[in-house]
Formats: sequence, C-alpha cells, structure tokens
Amino acid sequence: MHPILKISGITMKFGELLANEDVSFNIEDREIISLIGPNGAGKTTLFNCITGFCAPFSGKIEYDDQHSGCRDITGKSPDLICRMGITRTFQIVKTLNEMTVEQNVMTGAFLHTGSTAAARNESARVLDMTGLSGRKNVMGRNLTIADRKRVEIARALATKPRILMLDECMAGLNQTEVKDVMKLVIELRDQGLTILIVEHIMEAIMPISDKIVVLDAGKKIAEGRPKEIAENGEVIKAYLGEKYHAKNKEH
Repeated sequence: MHPILKISGITMKFGELLANEDVSFNIEDREIISLIGPNGAGKTTLFNCITGFCAPFSGKIEYDDQHSGCRDITGKSPDLICRMGITRTFQIVKTLNEMTVEQNVMTGAFLHTGSTAAARNESARVLDMTGLSGRKNVMGRNLTIADRKRVEIARALATKPRILMLDECMAGLNQTEVKDVMKLVIELRDQGLTILIVEHIMEAIMPISDKIVVLDAGKKIAEGRPKEIAENGEVIKAYLGEKYHAKNKEH
C-alpha cells in the first residue's frame, strides 16, 4: 500500500537561512499526523512547501491522488494542489470579515462548482458537520477567535479535501474549545480524511495522533507513536521539557 503523501528530502532555504533540511516522512491514508517542535523549527515552512506556497530548494513531494497513482506535486501551484485534494488552514486566521459565515464557507465550495446553489448546499453540509449552522448569518468580523478557527476549518472542508492540513488550529482557545476541536478532528478522520496538524498544545495532540514528527532547527529529530515521542530524550531536551515528561509519566 502506497502512502497518501510522501515527503522526501525536503530542503528549503531563504537566502542563507536553512528553514528545512532534508526532511522526510510518509503519511498513510486516514492517519492523524502531528508536526511538532519549537518556534522557528520549520513547521509552517514545510506546510508551505507541501501546499505550493513555497517551492523547495531540493527534495520531492509525492501525492497518491487515487486516479493516476503517485504524482510529483513538488512546486505545483497552491490552487492546483488544493484542487487535487490537499487543503490547509493558516496559523493567522484569514476570515473574510465582510462576509457571513455561510459566504466564507461558500468560497471554498466554489473551487469545484460555478453554481451558487451547489456552493450553498455544500456550505450547509459543512456548517452542519462543524457545528456552525446556527452562526451561518453572522458576519466574519463579529466572530470569536474559536468560531473564526472553526470557520477556517469549514472553508477548507468545503474544498472536499482528502488531506486536511491544520496550522495551529487550537492556539488561543480555552480548554473546552480545544476539546471541541479534538473531537472534530477525530470525527473528520473517521469520515475518511487524512489530517496533518501543526500544534503546540501537547495535551491535545498526544491523545489523538497516530504518529508524531518532531522538527528542530529545520531537521527531523524524531518520528513515532505519541508514547515513543513523549519518552524520547532528544525530543524532551529540544522541545517537551522535563516538566512535561515528569507529568506525562505520572499519568
């Protein structure tokens, strides 16, 4: 069985700054993979390389699109990659403030249809799935941060992805809101999506991840199941810290 996404030797430079260095890992169909590491580790840069916002300096990204087998998508445009079934949210939410929640989500649906009625129907389906139906007529500018993040996820889902990439979708949320997002991520996986998450809230991603990839200073320093990562000495030193490790051992 081929992985749905194969990341091989990705290196990304900005001038002399090495943001990603020889990063490789595979993502299997219907997995929840979390990408963790300290600030400046290269997580969002890697997201940008996968989704076409950056063309990597070297390396290859291959996507099994179900139709024509494994395709090299390295350096393809973001709209083409999204159309093929890989979509993302952004660390800084990009809610369209002068549109309603429904209209925000419809903009994602227009990727695959020119019909307003079809886009509205797809928006209704996604709003129901993400618990936003009751907010559909609220203007983007009037949303809470939690609702903005949920709208961002809903708009991405309206593009009908196979791989959903979430960049810090839980940052700034309270404990209840974080649990709601965790529940949604598991539900989306159960409905057939493959999910790649960048996140700093370890208490949220450890219970829901099938696999965790750890970056530090642009390099992959570890990859494995959550329990393996929580006990990895190099990861504890670079990112998790002894306090997290001690707390994790108590449970």
